[in-house]
Amino acid sequence: MTHMTTSKLREDLADALNRVAYRGERILLQRRGKDVAALVSKEDLALLEALEDRADREAILEALDEPGTIPWEKVKEDLGLS
Repeated sequence: MTHMTTSKLREDLADALNRVAYRGERILLQRRGKDVAALVSKEDLALLEALEDRADREAILEALDEPGTIPWEKVKEDLGLS
């Protein structure tokens, strides 16, 4: 992964975006020597979002299996949504 300071990014934004978009390069941005953000391709972002969605689904399924959960129909009834 490439490292780039935020000041260098300001100077070379178009080049950095092209490297990320067309070559799939990942650029880790640094400010005052500390990592603060990253530039990633839209494909990498889609993968990250898919991984987050999968983790969320797994957490939901685990929560539904926990004892003492309230059925959705009951929640809707209690909130006057049914």
